[in-house]
Amino acid sequence: MGLFSGQFANVVEWQEYRDDMLFWKWSNKEIKKGSRLIIRPGQDAIFLYNGKVEGIFRDEGSYDIESAIIPFLSTLKGFKFGFNSGLRAEVLFINTKEVLVKWGTKNPVLIPAPGLPGGMPIRAFGTFTCKVADYDALIEKVAGIKQQYSVEDVRERIISMLDQLLMKWIAKEGKDMFNLQVNADAIGRGIREDLDMEMSKIGISIASFAISSFNYPESVQKMAEKAAAQSMIGDVGRFQQVAMGEAMAKGNGGGTASDMAGMAMGMAMGQQMAAQMAQAMNGGAQTAGTAAGTGAPAGGGAAPNFCPNCGTKTNGANFCPNCGQKLV
Repeated sequence: MGLFSGQFANVVEWQEYRDDMLFWKWSNKEIKKGSRLIIRPGQDAIFLYNGKVEGIFRDEGSYDIESAIIPFLSTLKGFKFGFNSGLRAEVLFINTKEVLVKWGTKNPVLIPAPGLPGGMPIRAFGTFTCKVADYDALIEKVAGIKQQYSVEDVRERIISMLDQLLMKWIAKEGKDMFNLQVNADAIGRGIREDLDMEMSKIGISIASFAISSFNYPESVQKMAEKAAAQSMIGDVGRFQQVAMGEAMAKGNGGGTASDMAGMAMGMAMGQQMAAQMAQAMNGGAQTAGTAAGTGAPAGGGAAPNFCPNCGTKTNGANFCPNCGQKLV
């Protein structure tokens, strides 16, 4: 803050500078003869006298106030320091950097949705960037009555407007209520335009506004995950394979996933056994039919009782008495 005592010179500077502070006011101190102004990178210094802007200094460096600053002040060009008298003025230090701020809705926002009388409760999270853009508006609306203004002050002001803006721009740009992330860029651009217009009233611009995620109620999220899983897998057979694979990867642990995998494995084994039994029965029937139809010897090479070609009774002959078909 500097040392100020009696006739000694002082240093006018933003000594406790913080990136999350948009401005800080050096005030209620008398600037003495020989005092210096220090402007650091990323800062502007605005001299205020009786609440009026006297001069804005943008170049970083250390300046002798009497010789390098006062000659450029609007109404104080002729001010002369006395031995015991000094200049009572305020110096407003501005953070000129663009600041990145995280935001999130405090409570779920009820977005109108078909079939939901109360609306779909959605929370959203993301980031925005802001900076001081209009010094006159800032001094008139904020700095005239505040000693400092932080990023948190900006965040609270913006969050107070977000519910209505989210409802407005989701209604305009949210073409798929259950997949708002697809239209997040368009929704964010609309919100940024409205916020920039509103915040410009206090001299602050909103350079960007991004939505990183939309959060749905847990029940809706589970339904979405289930629909996505079914769409990826495509059929019950592949679902069973995936379930068994997950169970094998996780070992013998319990829980719903293991139970589902066990059921799927049991169903698959049952289906496989049933298929094998059906195949065996069909194979046996075909073998019996072949033996009966071709007259192949069923035991000891004996001839069949009836000719497989014309059906005539053979009476134990080696050839059919009617058509001559060889029987043995």
